[in-house]
Amino acid sequence: MSLQSPSSFSHPEERSSKRRKLEPAVTTSVCQGKRTMATPATGSRTLELTGVEQTLRKLLLDVAEYIDNNPRPASDESHVQLPDELANTQLVLRFTGGWVRDKLLGVESHDIDVAINKMTGFQFGLRLKEYLEIPGNPEKYGLEGVASSEKAGTSAKNKQVGGLHKIEANPEKSKHLETVTTRILGLDIDLVNLRKETYTEDSRNPQMEFGTPEEDALRRDATVNAMFYNLNNSEVEDFTGKGFDDMQKRIIRTPLEPYQTFKDDPLRVLRLIRFASRLGYSIDPTAEEYMGNEDIKQALRIKISRERVGVELEKMLRGPDPLGAMQYIDRLGLYTTVFSDPTKDHDFSPPGNWFIAYQALARILKSQDSRATTVRSMTIRDTEDAYLSWLISAVVPWADAPDPQPSKPGTKAPPPVASSVAREGIKAPNKVCDVMTASVRNLEEIRGLKDNFNTQQKRSHKRREEGDATAPDTVGMAIRRWGPTWRNQALFVLLYEILNLPGSVETNSEAPEGEQEVLLSYSKWFEHIQTLNLAEAYSLKPLLDGKALAKALETPPGPWMRSALDVVMAWQLRNPGITDPSEAIEEVRVHRQAEESSSDKQQAGKKKGELTSHLAKHFLGLTIRPLFAKTQNPVVTAQGRKNIQSSNPRTRTLFTEDESETKPWKAEKEGYALDLLRWVLLRMDSERVEDFWPLLVPPVLTLVDDSDPKFKAKGCDLLRLLLEITPSQLLKRTGLADVFEEALNPCLTYLPTLTPESESISLLDAAYPALIALARTRYPVPSPGDPLSDAAQQRASALDKLVWDGILSSHAHAGEHVRIAQCLVAHLNSIIQTLGVHSVKHLKSLVPLLSNILSEPLGPSYPPLLIQAARTMQTLILNAWVRIEMWRAEVFKGVAVCWVRLAAEGEEKDGFAEVKGELINVVEVMATALEGVEGVYWEAEARRLLGADARLDGLFSRIIEGGEGDS
Repeated sequence: MSLQSPSSFSHPEERSSKRRKLEPAVTTSVCQGKRTMATPATGSRTLELTGVEQTLRKLLLDVAEYIDNNPRPASDESHVQLPDELANTQLVLRFTGGWVRDKLLGVESHDIDVAINKMTGFQFGLRLKEYLEIPGNPEKYGLEGVASSEKAGTSAKNKQVGGLHKIEANPEKSKHLETVTTRILGLDIDLVNLRKETYTEDSRNPQMEFGTPEEDALRRDATVNAMFYNLNNSEVEDFTGKGFDDMQKRIIRTPLEPYQTFKDDPLRVLRLIRFASRLGYSIDPTAEEYMGNEDIKQALRIKISRERVGVELEKMLRGPDPLGAMQYIDRLGLYTTVFSDPTKDHDFSPPGNWFIAYQALARILKSQDSRATTVRSMTIRDTEDAYLSWLISAVVPWADAPDPQPSKPGTKAPPPVASSVAREGIKAPNKVCDVMTASVRNLEEIRGLKDNFNTQQKRSHKRREEGDATAPDTVGMAIRRWGPTWRNQALFVLLYEILNLPGSVETNSEAPEGEQEVLLSYSKWFEHIQTLNLAEAYSLKPLLDGKALAKALETPPGPWMRSALDVVMAWQLRNPGITDPSEAIEEVRVHRQAEESSSDKQQAGKKKGELTSHLAKHFLGLTIRPLFAKTQNPVVTAQGRKNIQSSNPRTRTLFTEDESETKPWKAEKEGYALDLLRWVLLRMDSERVEDFWPLLVPPVLTLVDDSDPKFKAKGCDLLRLLLEITPSQLLKRTGLADVFEEALNPCLTYLPTLTPESESISLLDAAYPALIALARTRYPVPSPGDPLSDAAQQRASALDKLVWDGILSSHAHAGEHVRIAQCLVAHLNSIIQTLGVHSVKHLKSLVPLLSNILSEPLGPSYPPLLIQAARTMQTLILNAWVRIEMWRAEVFKGVAVCWVRLAAEGEEKDGFAEVKGELINVVEVMATALEGVEGVYWEAEARRLLGADARLDGLFSRIIEGGEGDS
């Protein structure tokens, strides 16, 4: 039998990521060396070596000769015992296994296993190092010696030999002989000894001992891998007697009887599949029969570590024919042996037609149809995606396995079974397992969005209630949720759909009915994503970060930011032309002018931006509402209307109630909720408030009803903001005016000493403006309006009640609490302004009240109260001027006595100047109001007062002609 030339063995699909061309082959054959082989081999032939390989051969033979001539061991570090029968034989070196096969196929390899007949790899490596340390020796081979680093010698141009990496003998792992790896001239060299193996029943790891070339060849997995190249005589040795013939016939065959071969080492089953798919060879029928044997499959499950299974599988799927490898696994019934979780028993069996998934993938990879091309360009962009796609096709059948339950209640749920199959079955790395986990968990969402998109494409005039599946924000936010591996996940779902198409498939190469429709639906969806330029949406940088958003909303940072930033991102996706963060900040920023001039909010430049609206909806529905879910008021319906059928009293907090459960919004960590609610109200307008009404009323009313004055005050302030933007008709339709009034009125009774003064003032400062806003909204009066209209009369009636039951009643209980009195007088000012001319009816009560405050003997001790009383007196005069002349004596008394008391203090104290200024303003406003009133001689009355007490000169001098000289 003659040996064919290397080209005659080559396979057109042969390629490997671990192979690279080193140098053009040398055309002359290598001459036989001086040394002779120990045992003749069957069918020996010669090979042609490259220049680098010739140099390596010469180096190794020279080292062997050096060792033979200097038999003394270089080190006593090795404790491996050499058998006596080998001790006196000559040293013979061989290139083994894959390198020989690849040379015969005409494929250059940079991985070379060097087998040594009478030394361990470590022993030989030490002598190699010793030889190269002799001056002049490295230069013979164009080298510069041995480096200390293992990274040296990685290229043919590198003139150093890489450091020796020793793989220790480890009997516990059946590693009884030390080996060494190194690099020389760009070649990866493994130094090993010839071995024979003895196997046990329960492990694939054999007992290793020194062996003969025949024993070493026969222990190998395939005859084509069992040939050696003898460096001593430059011949190829085929000790099995079948290697050359099997290469010619393109057959993968075991050197020994296949059943025992696989029983000894079941991993050989997967290795034979790998070599067959890589080389394009067929597997010997006898061997193939035993590869699917149940005993062998059971041994493969028990004896082989899953890391080794994963390594073999990865080599198959990264090789030139992953489809062929999958077909072998399928045909031999190895699917559940390889692709399963050996650590658990699952009450689920994957479908037997899993070949549909990998065959569909093969068609996608090969087809030039536009649908397949689009799918391929989106989901399989490089070799890593291609490798992962084959793993996906293998794991997809596990997608419908029931989700594992947590081992303990409240703990994190385990990953889906499909992910466990990848992690435990083939020891896939985390990034692969993460893809499987995400694919299963996002499966329904991915398929649903794709289906909704295609439905809407057919019926473009309709939009689904749950959202527009074609919209850039819908698509972009989904891709951001799915993450960078969304393409791989989409491929998983696509193959899942094809696998689960109804009907049967007769052969494992036949496409199921409906496959093209599935591909079309995904290709259209992918094209839409590309049109929107959203394939990389997961990496889109947000215009705003949490800090900037919190600052714009004037809300403390907190857990609310994450979901709020999603709303901002959705807006960003809808508006790809906006790239300036300041535009987003300006839209959501709280405008102080609008807040301070709340009655003119719509004219204050308040925006109705899209982003603001979406944030408001998000905060109200998903952030605020859940926190108030357990404190719903029974008098308000879910639609934000008065519940006319409810007879339950208003909700009150029980002393025994656990507020951490019922009122989580009170907790410090949830304090952001009230800030967000305030932001929503500040950014809301009368056109949109009805849309959000059911979400706004419950939390605001809950706060007003709370027993804590601090929270009641916040509730009153928020209710004021709500009422200022509420259309009158909305308030009327919902019937909530009485509900709001009943909630607000009790706030006016929170007075000292039962309520601390500071808390009382805060609550009163919030409650009175809210009640005034309620009156304005409930009874809208056009401006300018008829003060005698029904609306004006009704508003006045509501404010009259506020004066009597609020201001006057509370002032009677204020006692020595001058700050409470100041607060009440300040709000009285606002009520009078709102009453307008209707304040006339209150002159009888209010003029004496204000005059008494001004003439109070201890008044100068607290100037702020005097200042506020004088300002309110001015407001009263301006609004009730038609009847004020009747009360001028009381007004004069108050301002005159106050002026004199200030003068009596002697020294000018803080605030006195401001008090005097306001008193002068009262006199001037009064003079204007009395001007022209028949029978009233204001100047004469003022002169008499001035004549009675000269200290009043400064008070009346501006309104008396001629001043002090005319008195």
